[in-house]
Amino acid sequence: MAATTLLIELGVEELPPGAIDSLSDALADGIHRGLTEAEVDFGEIRAYATPRRLAVQVAELGDKQPDREIERRGPALAAAFKDGQPTKAAEGFARSCGVSVTELVHLETDKGTWLGYRERQQGETTTVLLPAIVDKAIAGLPVPKNMRWGASRVEFSRPVHWLVMLYGSDVVDAELLGLRSGRTTRGHRFHAPDPIELAHADDYLDVLEHAWVLADRNLRRERIREQVLAEAEVQEAKAVIDEELLGEVSGLVEWPVALAGSFDERFLEVPAECLISSMKANQKYFHLLDEKGRLKPLFITIANIDSHEPQRVVEGNEKVIRPRLADAAFFYDTDRKQPLAARIDGLASVVFQKQLGTLADKAHRSAAVAAFIAGRIGGNVAQARRAAELAKCDLVTEMVLEFPELQGIMGRYYATHDGEPAEVAQALEEQYLPRFAGDAIPQTPAGQALALADRLDTLTGIFGIGQRPSGTKDPFALRRAAIGVLNIMIKGELDLNLRELLELAAAQHRDLPYAENLVEEVLGYMLDRFRAWGQDEGIPAEVYLAVRARPVTKPLDFARRLRAVHAFTQREEAAALAAANKRVSNILAKQADEVSRQVDVSQLQEPAEQALYDAVSSSRGRVMPLFAEGRYHEALDILAGLRTPVDGFFDDVMVMAEKDTIRRNRLALLSDLQALFLEVADIALLQQ
Repeated sequence: MAATTLLIELGVEELPPGAIDSLSDALADGIHRGLTEAEVDFGEIRAYATPRRLAVQVAELGDKQPDREIERRGPALAAAFKDGQPTKAAEGFARSCGVSVTELVHLETDKGTWLGYRERQQGETTTVLLPAIVDKAIAGLPVPKNMRWGASRVEFSRPVHWLVMLYGSDVVDAELLGLRSGRTTRGHRFHAPDPIELAHADDYLDVLEHAWVLADRNLRRERIREQVLAEAEVQEAKAVIDEELLGEVSGLVEWPVALAGSFDERFLEVPAECLISSMKANQKYFHLLDEKGRLKPLFITIANIDSHEPQRVVEGNEKVIRPRLADAAFFYDTDRKQPLAARIDGLASVVFQKQLGTLADKAHRSAAVAAFIAGRIGGNVAQARRAAELAKCDLVTEMVLEFPELQGIMGRYYATHDGEPAEVAQALEEQYLPRFAGDAIPQTPAGQALALADRLDTLTGIFGIGQRPSGTKDPFALRRAAIGVLNIMIKGELDLNLRELLELAAAQHRDLPYAENLVEEVLGYMLDRFRAWGQDEGIPAEVYLAVRARPVTKPLDFARRLRAVHAFTQREEAAALAAANKRVSNILAKQADEVSRQVDVSQLQEPAEQALYDAVSSSRGRVMPLFAEGRYHEALDILAGLRTPVDGFFDDVMVMAEKDTIRRNRLALLSDLQALFLEVADIALLQQ
């Protein structure tokens, strides 16, 4: 079959920049799915998008479906003929197929012989199939909010003005979104406003680039990056390229041109984070740093036009940013007129959650837990308590109300201005760490105590009112809170008992409707997060299950066990010892009475059981001190040496001996062996 390139382009009014990538990818996925279902051969599918267009290019698209052999099964042969003559069932089946009975065939199956019909169905041409495929793909787009335009009842994210559908050099006849397909596209709104006729689908990117449009999203993004870096070099500065901002700016332009502007140096008296937030959020500017990493009074904007008078464009941007930065300076000056502590009373009017009270209530609860944690980790109890009291005060400042992403950061600035201890000020920012996977954890004891206390308060409170997260809903980000607690304890090497902390956090709440079993429920939920945590470190689920089977409530200890057992599984002896432990577990589980671990040496009759007893006794003396210090890796290396005596025991010794005393003694020996491994994990579960 012949193959050529397909081009589909929807020309629209400016799309929301945050939706462009998802819409573009979804359109390509929909075309891919439709062609696959239609069984039409195709090559690479490329998605293109700008603020004014969504496009898909399909390489080496076949011109038709393959022919198919259709097989229909009719009545069983025994029911199709009687005395050599076709029955009504056979005749009816033949009529439904449009043939005579003589044209039917016999189909042999494992359930007998049936009357059947085979025909070759011609494949449909691709150009006939495409309108329905494209229509279905467009209908499946994740449009944030549909709108109508003019007198039409057609709906889409933005008004659609043109539709290109080219198969090679031929137009695919279709009517979609109220438009008849054609070969006419549009270039840049200002640089190339006239209609452009596309001769062939392969010409798309080149024709648009000559019309001042970079339709390739990745190329446009990288062009912006290169221009920003180059312009920063001209300014003898370092550009900070935020990837999220880069993507957003890429969704705002079709022909990017980087231009550098400046602002009044007096604004540098305002914290850099405030100025950066204002430039990014309001104007989509990239900020610049000097050689010491300090903010320079410069910015880079990306214009959507290659102006003959670029300085006028720069001056326009400078004029716009000036009042924005002035607002930030005003907020900063206004906020500092009263100390952060003066806002504590104001937290009583801000609801955290209607059943859990206000932010003032949360601060009070967190203060008690933070002080306790600080005492356990060698921190300053008073500073941790003070940090918790001030933790949410910056949420009611003008600056954070305008720029919520500055929460914690402004708390640090204002606390420092007020003369609060340096660690208290730092803790106000660190309370939100880690914010995402791989993020840093708090470095100060007060910051660690506050970050843990705040999350534990949220977890116990939300669980306590019965709003446990489901598979799809987690409005209070409890998964992230739980993983944050684990990461702080593990990376910070904090030897804290999670059950103890949850009991304390739960006790700070009053009248929780689901208080019964609350601590165990939250504890289980948090320890279950270790499955995903382990997977991120390349630790398989069976290792997690082996450790989870033990009553471990210290996250740092849990992580050490996970890593040690994972390393143990890489040893040659691991599989055999896991199988042996599985066998031991099965034997002991079948005993009606509890099995003692006291072995009577005088009852050891076989050399193999004596050898196992000696090996277990010797190993216990070496590993118990290691267990006490959490050195599980070294302990398991020692226990790996038990493979030979364990194998010898099961090869040569009958555990369930007829004599009761000998049988009980052998069971006690196995129980003693099992107990050694259970000090780390239930390695029998590694067999799963």
